[in-house]
Amino acid sequence: MNLRLGTRGSALATAQSGQFADRVVAASREGGAEAAVELVTVTTKGDIDRGSLVGLSQTGVFVTALREALLRGECDFVVHSLKDMPTAPYEGLQTVAIPTRVDPRDALCTEGETLAELPHGAAIGTGSPRRAAQLLAMRPDLDVRPLRGNVDTRLGRVGDGLDGVVLAAAGLERLGRGDDVTERLAVTDMVPAPGQGALAIEIRDDAPDELRALLATLDDPSTRAAVTAEREALRVLDAGCAAPVAAHAVVEGDRLTLHTRVIDTAGRLALNERNTGDVSEARAIGRAAGFSLLGRGAERLMGRA
Repeated sequence: MNLRLGTRGSALATAQSGQFADRVVAASREGGAEAAVELVTVTTKGDIDRGSLVGLSQTGVFVTALREALLRGECDFVVHSLKDMPTAPYEGLQTVAIPTRVDPRDALCTEGETLAELPHGAAIGTGSPRRAAQLLAMRPDLDVRPLRGNVDTRLGRVGDGLDGVVLAAAGLERLGRGDDVTERLAVTDMVPAPGQGALAIEIRDDAPDELRALLATLDDPSTRAAVTAEREALRVLDAGCAAPVAAHAVVEGDRLTLHTRVIDTAGRLALNERNTGDVSEARAIGRAAGFSLLGRGAERLMGRA
């Protein structure tokens, strides 16, 4: 079976797509068949636009071009970073697999100082309002600055105008840059983005049964349940990357625990919701968290009221 995997051309996207392609080949071999996977590069608006991504990411800037290429038949399946995906379904496509999530934490990269050790007024770069708000909640004295560019560009700013940057630990690991991490921030302090550390594999609704069955073997039910709860809370809150909304779920046995946080951009006010239930009720748990936060005034913290 010869397969085409659609991917963005960035180093991170190519790395994670290539790693997943290897898993597909291995899974096919374990099933007694042979598969070859070719990477097909698709350019997205987010790769071209050098301005701020705040607002753009809210509409799936890194996702839409891949989905359209898939619908046109230019590739057979695509790999997304789940945290970049809009929560609404996309007509003609379905998520066939959500593989086991890797480290969901955010990582602080400095010249050696932990967050607590950074000097007063230290300059920290991030392109995420969620990260910026939570950094300020922990260290109100920090000078948090907007940051764009690929991972190498961002890391290159450490010591060059910035005392540190905050990136997703998962992305650094996938690029083999784990040694650049000074501190992995606890999920209780820096609650991750919904779906952070997880991938989503999409196919067309009319994909061949053979492809569907092969990719489905790489689905991890616990990860799927956790991110379903996180993303359902995000959907109810109707928040995208422009809003400081965070969610992290953990599955232990048949129980799922979800921590959802909405925080104002200055990091001064935060609403936290902790919900627990049976793992089979993941979507309902996320929905309950989202509606509870709305009832407690989350829209005001998100700048909508």
